[in-house]
Amino acid sequence: MKKIVVIPGDGIGREITDSAVEVLKAVDKKFSLELEYETHDAGGTAYDKHGTPLPTSTLDACKAADAVLFGAVGGTKWDNVDAKLRPEKAILGLRKGLGLYANLRPVKVFDVLADNSPLKHDLVAGVDLVIVRELVGGIYFGDRCESEIKDGVERAWDLENYSVPEVERITKLAFETARLRGKKLTSVDKANVLATSRLWRRTVETLRAEYADVELNHLYVDNCAMQLAVNPKQFDVIVTGNLFGDILSDEAAVIGGSIGLMPSASIGELTSLYEPIHGSAPDIAGKNIANPMGTILSAAMLLRYSLKEETAARAIESAVERTLADGYRTADIYADGMKKLGTVEITEKIIERL
Repeated sequence: MKKIVVIPGDGIGREITDSAVEVLKAVDKKFSLELEYETHDAGGTAYDKHGTPLPTSTLDACKAADAVLFGAVGGTKWDNVDAKLRPEKAILGLRKGLGLYANLRPVKVFDVLADNSPLKHDLVAGVDLVIVRELVGGIYFGDRCESEIKDGVERAWDLENYSVPEVERITKLAFETARLRGKKLTSVDKANVLATSRLWRRTVETLRAEYADVELNHLYVDNCAMQLAVNPKQFDVIVTGNLFGDILSDEAAVIGGSIGLMPSASIGELTSLYEPIHGSAPDIAGKNIANPMGTILSAAMLLRYSLKEETAARAIESAVERTLADGYRTADIYADGMKKLGTVEITEKIIERL
């Protein structure tokens, strides 16, 4: 049996992970994958129950699992909780505790949804890229000070740092990813200003010869942000640091028409974690209107990367695409003439197409 730990989290997390598990059960029945599931708490829900956003029991279960399926955490309910106990700390704790050093975010525009994009149809039709984001280094994990007095004024600061091994590890994964796709890698930094970016660029360049079959180019982060808006089809694989990757991947996500469609994989040293890139959306929780497709497509990535079940992964992706092609939509991607369905109902349509 292959053990999957399910962490619903907060808000719509329960609904979307329930949908993904139902799809996994259907694909398990079809391909005899022998999957089993454990559910554990994290985020605000865990804080309410256990006084911590990431109980030790949750982290231990994840370490022993073949993969982790994650929903979303956070919400206004916990806005006034101490910073060290906020729901989002569960995500950082899982990244560190599981060694989740790389986040892969594919952005593929389905033909039938090209008109849903805020960009013009001819700009987005055919977009198929992956952003590879370094996940356990950089400014998010550097030293920080919330408040100090210097020269008579209050200030705060966060430290950005990267080591050569950290940059090498994420860049090699990005090169390998590009090798399996269009063999083009874009490294994004701010080397004209930041010392860490200059080390980043030098380190990436040292690996060029090892991957001579992959075309490598460099872009400053501000230019990359612009290029994603004016010509996203130029990109195959983008590799960048933690902060820049966080921003660019959210920008790229809306190219596809809805953030609710976008999956992600966080690749780790002990196990890997799979989640949609959207938040917990507490305002629509429990209303059966959340889009589960980002989570369902994350489950497909789980099968591909952690369990090496490529055929099963493709079956899920094909079922999602056929459901959309047949005109079924959730509220976030609905248009006149389409058939609007709730979270449960569109999950059923996807399972039918499996």
